[in-house]
Amino acid sequence: MSSGIAVITGGASGLGLVAARHLVKAGQNVVLVGRDATRTRAAADRLRGLAPAGSDAAPPRTYTADLEQWSQVKALAAKLAADRHPVDVLINNAGAAFPRYEQTPDGVERTYALNHHAPFLLTHALLTEGVLTLEARIINMSSFVEKRGRLDATDPDVAGTSWSKRFYNQINVYATSKLVSLLAARELAHRLPDGMSLYNANPGMVKGTGMNSNAGGLMRLTAPLFRPFAITPDEGVQTPVWLASASPAPHPSGGFFSESQPDTPSRLALNDTLARTVYTKTAALLGVEPLTR
Repeated sequence: MSSGIAVITGGASGLGLVAARHLVKAGQNVVLVGRDATRTRAAADRLRGLAPAGSDAAPPRTYTADLEQWSQVKALAAKLAADRHPVDVLINNAGAAFPRYEQTPDGVERTYALNHHAPFLLTHALLTEGVLTLEARIINMSSFVEKRGRLDATDPDVAGTSWSKRFYNQINVYATSKLVSLLAARELAHRLPDGMSLYNANPGMVKGTGMNSNAGGLMRLTAPLFRPFAITPDEGVQTPVWLASASPAPHPSGGFFSESQPDTPSRLALNDTLARTVYTKTAALLGVEPLTR
C-alpha cells in the first residue's frame, strides 16, 4: 500500500467503517470522516491495532463534517490540504434516503445534498486544493436502485427541489439522486487528469446499514420482504475495497461495478449527452469551476 491516505466519508459506521477495517488490515493509511466527532473517534479507536505486522501505517485519523452542507464539504477539503495529507483513495460513501421532503440551508433537497452534491463538491475541492495524488482513485458508492431513478432528460433537476411539487416517494428520490450522481461521475471521469480514476461501486442490498434507520412509509413496510436476500456488510464492501486496492487499477474509469467487476447501469445512466448536462448544471449550482481536459 502507498504512504498516501484513503479518505472515507460516512466512516463512523456501516459500510464506511467496514471498508475502513478492510483497508487498515491491508496496511492502508485511513482517514474517517463523520458528522459526529465522538462517534467518529470511537470508530477510529476500533481500528487501532488491525494493521499488519511491520506496517508503517499511521493510526486512523478523523475529521468531522456535516456533508449535507456545502460550506462544510469545502472546509473538509481545506483541512485535508492544510494537514498535507496526499490522498490516494477517496471513497465517497456517506449517503442516506430521507422519508420526507426537507431542504438544507443551501436550499436543496437533503437526499441530493448528501448523495450527489457532497461527492461532487468534495472531489472537485480536493482537485482544486491539489490534494489528490497523480494516480488517485475516486470511488462513489452507487446503487443498483438507480435504475428506478426518474429524471427529465431535457431539463434534469440536479438540486432535487422538484420533489417539493410532486409525490415524495423515498425510494424514487434516493434512486434518482444516485442516478444523477452516476451521470455526473460518468462525465467527470472523462475530464480527470491522466492517471486518475473514478469508479461507481454498487454494494448490493446490504443488511444492517444506517440506510435502514431513515426508512419510512413504503420503504419501511417493504424492507422485511427483502431482508432474506440481503448480504452482509463485509460482502457489501468487497467491490469498493477491490476498486481501492486492485493492481493494476481496474477499468473502465467512470464505470459502474458490482461484485468486483464491470456492470451495466440503467440506459439513462449511459447517456453521454445527459451526463454532460448533469455535470455542467451541478457545477453551476455548486459554484464549481468545471474541469477541462
